[in-house]
Amino acid sequence: HLDHVEGVPDIRAVTDAPIFLHPADGFLYRAATEQATAFGVHAPRLPAVDEALAHGDELRFGKCAFRVRHAPGHSPGHVVLVNEDERIAVVADVVFAGSIGRTDLPGGNMQELLHSIREQVLTLPDDTRLFTGHGPETTVGWERRTNPFLMPFQGGEFV
Repeated sequence: HLDHVEGVPDIRAVTDAPIFLHPADGFLYRAATEQATAFGVHAPRLPAVDEALAHGDELRFGKCAFRVRHAPGHSPGHVVLVNEDERIAVVADVVFAGSIGRTDLPGGNMQELLHSIREQVLTLPDDTRLFTGHGPETTVGWERRTNPFLMPFQGGEFV
């Protein structure tokens, strides 16, 4: 979505960093300029994607490595980046402190989001720190115990 890509041209210009994207989010990336115009904000010209992300890929940043976990729901190509050694996960818009991501935007799907949270986030150790796309960091355990959207519902299913 626009709020996560509008700075890409500036970051690319300064760092020449490659652009990674899960292919299922290609339509959103290509529509970002259109989305910006609709919201009345600056419409960035986004650079081309350099590399496609896939579930299980490893991304390295210096000495740090993150495993890609495909976590659709907020968007079809949403990914979570996990460093199991450091017990950190960049969850972006899948889970927030006390909430979960929106599914009312193009490509969103509530059932997929809940499945992704259950399979890609709640399978991590409770002390894994979660870095969200908006708001403060949290942990898997805290969200498991307190997040009203993740409370068990009939037969262990999620609300």
